Amino acid sequence: MATSLIRRLIQALFVIIAMTIIVFIGVNVIGNPVDILINPDANQAERARVIAFYGLDKPLWEQYLLFLRGLIHGDFGNSFVYGRPALAIILQRLPATLELAFSALIIAIVIGIPLGLYAGLYPDRASSHFIMSGSILGFSLPTFWVGLMLIMLFSVDLGWLPSNGRGETAPLFGIQWSFLTLDGLKHLILPAINLALFKTSMVMRLTRAGVQEVLPQDYVKFARAKGLRERRIVFVHVLKNLMIPVVTIIGLEFGSLIAFSVVTESIFAWPGMGRLIIESINLLDRPVIVAYLMMMVLLFVTINFLTDICYMLLDPRIRLDKKG
Repeated sequence: MATSLIRRLIQALFVIIAMTIIVFIGVNVIGNPVDILINPDANQAERARVIAFYGLDKPLWEQYLLFLRGLIHGDFGNSFVYGRPALAIILQRLPATLELAFSALIIAIVIGIPLGLYAGLYPDRASSHFIMSGSILGFSLPTFWVGLMLIMLFSVDLGWLPSNGRGETAPLFGIQWSFLTLDGLKHLILPAINLALFKTSMVMRLTRAGVQEVLPQDYVKFARAKGLRERRIVFVHVLKNLMIPVVTIIGLEFGSLIAFSVVTESIFAWPGMGRLIIESINLLDRPVIVAYLMMMVLLFVTINFLTDICYMLLDPRIRLDKKG
């Protein structure tokens, strides 16, 4: 097993190196930040000074090597807009995005798994058909439209929940969190529900499909033949085995919750990384864009690695050191 883990770590390292090349080249072909950084009325001397200050006068390969050296030391350069280290700006916005993503993930798990389990155990009931029809809506409705409808209903018409910002926060381990205060929770509910809608439907349908695949298996029939209680059969034999693909999806989708929370953060003015990256793209703030993209790469690689470990914990039959 140790050999397999080392091999996967080496593979992850190659993926990260390849992504540094793709990210760097991709970011450097979009626009010219000099046009935004420098006043159009500036003379050539001032223009040359700014270009040299940000290293934009160097060959592309030399800029990449400098970028790679900075990446090793955790230095992505200073933001063109804020004049501060790009990584520090990203990390400042990271808690808000993590809080939103975790909240959406919890909603997807708490709602999706029980409803999917029920629909799989009782597929012929009218309530199961209603649940699965609702999951289709979760797949079909666009996130931005659902977000606007939530604001119209709960913020404008009913006035129950706020529609923007994080609200009041409280410190925990030196970081400000919204879920620790009542006002912060009120601000968190709508964006978390909006972000969780698609994931809840996915978890629900995946759980239902897993139940229907596991129920006909011989070990389930044997457990029933031994006279085990239905609750024990469901939670020990059925749920444990169907959780393997569910854990895979949940792990990967958590990364996508963070990476693709841009729409939700923009609609609800949530001060996270998604909103920051949109602003940085509009202003061609390359250091912040690169720092954000590389953080996403590291996040997905880490989640994939942890998901492999979870495989073994859920099912001892899975061995990472076996080929295929």
